[in-house]
Amino acid sequence: MKWIVGLGNPGTQYAKTKHNVGFMALDELASRHGIAFNQNKCKSVIGEGMIGGVKTVLIKPMTFMNLSGEAVRAYMDYYKVQLEDMIVVYDDLDTELGKIRLRYQGSAGGHNGIKSIIQHTGTQSFNRVRMGISRPEPGFAIVDYVLSTFAKKDGARLESMISDACDAVEFSLQHTFEQTMAKFNG
Repeated sequence: MKWIVGLGNPGTQYAKTKHNVGFMALDELASRHGIAFNQNKCKSVIGEGMIGGVKTVLIKPMTFMNLSGEAVRAYMDYYKVQLEDMIVVYDDLDTELGKIRLRYQGSAGGHNGIKSIIQHTGTQSFNRVRMGISRPEPGFAIVDYVLSTFAKKDGARLESMISDACDAVEFSLQHTFEQTMAKFNG
């Protein structure tokens, strides 16, 4: 079994913001594979189904971004799942808008959701799909930027990035994460 955690903030006011691309990617995966988010548990909304013959659980923490690790820890403890079976999908300021970057370890890089997961799991080693949102213009507050919506002109790049992130997750279910990084990190 694999479990995919998409990071974001709950609530309609955050639905289309840059910080919620992790939720957007999970919504697309769910749509592609007929998975419904129909369970509320472990501080998350959860959908279970089969992706490419692999039992997969899609998890959207409802803790708000800065506390994402609480939901991850709750799921780990309740279901006794392994961290190496988890992939976290989230927004990344240091990756160009429209691009994805895969990593299997590293610091939080200033991302509070990742910082929380590292804090609650006790490790920096877990699989990640980083979705690029680029950095804001100088003088633009990071918090305001990540909680803003995408410009209309960026719509095609956003859709393409969500599709690429989903393709990478699907590929990773059948291959090692190293093979997936080799294919998708270009």
